[in-house]
Amino acid sequence: MPYYVYILLCKDGSYYTGQAKNVEHRVEQHKKGQGARYTRMHKPAKIVYVEEFNSRSDAMKREREIKSFSHSKKQRLANF
Repeated sequence: MPYYVYILLCKDGSYYTGQAKNVEHRVEQHKKGQGARYTRMHKPAKIVYVEEFNSRSDAMKREREIKSFSHSKKQRLANF
Protein backbone atom coordinates (compact mmCIF):
# COMPACT_ATOMS: atom_id res chain seq x y z
CA MET A 1 0.00 0.00 0.00
CA PRO A 2 1.49 3.39 -0.96
CA TYR A 3 2.29 6.18 1.47
CA TYR A 4 2.43 9.85 0.57
CA VAL A 5 4.34 12.91 1.69
CA TYR A 6 2.44 16.14 1.19
CA ILE A 7 2.98 19.85 1.63
CA LEU A 8 0.15 22.17 2.58
CA LEU A 9 0.23 25.88 1.96
CA CYS A 10 -1.30 27.54 5.00
CA LYS A 11 -3.39 30.71 4.91
CA ASP A 12 -0.55 32.70 6.51
CA GLY A 13 1.87 31.68 3.72
CA SER A 14 3.73 29.05 5.75
CA TYR A 15 4.10 25.41 4.72
CA TYR A 16 3.22 22.24 6.62
CA THR A 17 4.72 18.89 5.62
CA GLY A 18 3.20 15.56 6.60
CA GLN A 19 2.82 11.94 5.52
CA ALA A 20 -0.26 9.76 5.25
CA LYS A 21 -1.83 6.79 3.48
CA ASN A 22 -4.80 8.90 2.36
CA VAL A 23 -3.83 12.54 1.75
CA GLU A 24 -7.35 13.83 1.08
CA HIS A 25 -8.67 12.36 4.33
CA ARG A 26 -5.69 13.69 6.30
CA VAL A 27 -6.11 17.19 4.85
CA GLU A 28 -9.79 17.15 5.86
CA GLN A 29 -8.67 16.30 9.39
CA HIS A 30 -6.29 19.26 9.33
CA LYS A 31 -9.07 21.57 8.12
CA LYS A 32 -11.38 20.38 10.91
CA GLY A 33 -8.72 21.06 13.54
CA GLN A 34 -8.11 17.34 14.14
CA GLY A 35 -4.66 17.28 12.58
CA ALA A 36 -1.33 18.50 13.86
CA ARG A 37 -1.03 21.32 16.36
CA TYR A 38 0.72 23.39 13.69
CA THR A 39 -2.30 23.29 11.37
CA ARG A 40 -4.64 24.19 14.22
CA MET A 41 -2.68 27.45 14.59
CA HIS A 42 -1.87 27.92 10.88
CA LYS A 43 -5.03 27.05 8.94
CA PRO A 44 -4.33 25.04 5.76
CA ALA A 45 -5.38 26.60 2.45
CA LYS A 46 -4.47 23.95 -0.13
CA ILE A 47 -2.28 20.98 -1.04
CA VAL A 48 0.68 22.16 -3.11
CA TYR A 49 2.84 19.01 -3.34
CA VAL A 50 2.40 15.22 -3.10
CA GLU A 51 5.01 12.50 -3.48
CA GLU A 52 4.30 8.73 -3.40
CA PHE A 53 6.38 6.05 -1.66
CA ASN A 54 6.20 2.27 -1.43
CA SER A 55 6.82 2.15 2.32
CA ARG A 56 6.00 4.23 5.37
CA SER A 57 9.68 4.22 6.28
CA ASP A 58 10.65 5.87 2.97
CA ALA A 59 7.83 8.41 3.33
CA MET A 60 8.94 9.29 6.86
CA LYS A 61 12.55 9.78 5.72
CA ARG A 62 11.43 12.13 2.95
CA GLU A 63 9.10 13.98 5.35
CA ARG A 64 12.01 14.64 7.71
CA GLU A 65 14.16 15.78 4.79
CA ILE A 66 11.52 18.23 3.51
CA LYS A 67 10.86 19.56 7.03
CA SER A 68 14.53 20.55 7.20
CA PHE A 69 14.22 22.66 4.01
CA SER A 70 14.07 26.44 4.13
CA HIS A 71 10.80 28.19 3.28
CA SER A 72 12.14 29.15 -0.15
CA LYS A 73 13.25 25.60 -0.91
CA LYS A 74 9.78 24.28 0.03
CA GLN A 75 8.29 26.97 -2.19
CA ARG A 76 10.44 25.83 -5.13
CA LEU A 77 9.40 22.23 -4.53
CA ALA A 78 5.73 23.23 -4.42
CA ASN A 79 6.04 25.20 -7.65
CA PHE A 80 7.86 22.40 -9.49
